[in-house]
Amino acid sequence: CINVCMTNCPTLIVTVGLPARGKTYISKKLTRYLNWIGVPTKEFNVGQYRRECVKIYKSFEFFHPDNEEGLKIRRQCALTALKDVNQYLTVEGGQVAVFDATNTTRERRWTITRFAEQNSFKVFFVESVCEDPDVIAENIVQVKLGSPDYIDCNTEEVIEDFMKRIKCYENSYQPLDDVLDKDLSYIKIMDVGRRYLVNRVLDHIQSRIVYYLMNIHITPRSIYLCRHGESDLNVKGCIGGDSGLSGRGKEFAKCLGKFIEEQNIKNLKVWTSQMKRTIQTAEAVALPYEQWKALNEIDAGVCEEMMYEEIQVHFPVEFSLRDQDKYRYRYPKGESYEDLVQRLEPVIMELERQENVLVICHQAVMRCLLAYFLDKSAEELPYLKCPLHTVLKLTPVAYGCKVESVWLNVEAVNTHRDRPENVDISRMPEEALFTVPAHQ
Repeated sequence: CINVCMTNCPTLIVTVGLPARGKTYISKKLTRYLNWIGVPTKEFNVGQYRRECVKIYKSFEFFHPDNEEGLKIRRQCALTALKDVNQYLTVEGGQVAVFDATNTTRERRWTITRFAEQNSFKVFFVESVCEDPDVIAENIVQVKLGSPDYIDCNTEEVIEDFMKRIKCYENSYQPLDDVLDKDLSYIKIMDVGRRYLVNRVLDHIQSRIVYYLMNIHITPRSIYLCRHGESDLNVKGCIGGDSGLSGRGKEFAKCLGKFIEEQNIKNLKVWTSQMKRTIQTAEAVALPYEQWKALNEIDAGVCEEMMYEEIQVHFPVEFSLRDQDKYRYRYPKGESYEDLVQRLEPVIMELERQENVLVICHQAVMRCLLAYFLDKSAEELPYLKCPLHTVLKLTPVAYGCKVESVWLNVEAVNTHRDRPENVDISRMPEEALFTVPAHQ
């Protein structure tokens, strides 16, 4: 019987299923999501270990059940990956390891379960099951055409070889069973999210994983991110506040409305914060919009509506502390970027559920959303460039996100402040303000 009494122990997520069922897609999405919410997570893809071991891929015959050499190599790669998992979770301080492997038998799954028990990990299986030939074929085209296994191969060659590779697994693969695997913790995703089966969810991490996986989809769509038009406080160089749009900000709002109309986006939803400048921007788009309190700008607390120069004068120590760790620094009586990420998690979850969405938000908020989709670290997040009057079109692709930047040809002040080199508390004021953007 599995020991379920462990507390505060790392989690091993194991993705299983036949090839071309979206295991790697799920592994990468889960890893990105967990890292974004602050859970140190790393992916271990057995296929990548195999590619490093066998430099040149020849054909599907490597995966044939009678190919003893191929079987030996794949087993060794899986063991090496598990050894690295153990290193990451026990020595390197990781909290979650995502083990991406096609485990073909129940015996191998229980071997992994015993490995997890021996090392005091919790284990959670994620199985993707799909019998729709169109979905499988589309997955092969979308993902495998760019695989290192198929360099210089045409589409027909890739599909033919990979379909034969799938056949090599089909005879021996044993899916998770309601009865035989009743003691395992798992979620079974059927036909890319049409149906789910969840079994023995043991803790909050597993619960969040289940909730996340039940909200993602693979329907083609685009997410448009932009900030509000330039505000009166932007012009003055002040942070935060709830001012209205400047003249140029109103001009941008009109241009945004024209741009969105020209895009002819099917069933576009528009989201704003509850602040004047985003609402005024959205009113020019000529579509219904939904206000989200969660999309409000980061709360600067006692520094609201102050210029950087004023913060340096009145709160020089705080100004320096923020430069030292901008992600975790919390304004007195305000928020940190870390707080903002937690506030924005429901927004991300709903963005994953939706199709085409335009989000009109704020600089710090846009940085957090962008960091999620582009898999940026906590250190990179607060310094992502999100200029005014620019629309970013994000289109999810195989394992990532395509980004198109469109400037709508309306001038605006620069509100981006690079991290200064000198972040010491004893620095001179001019050093603290060296990277402050120009303003009136």
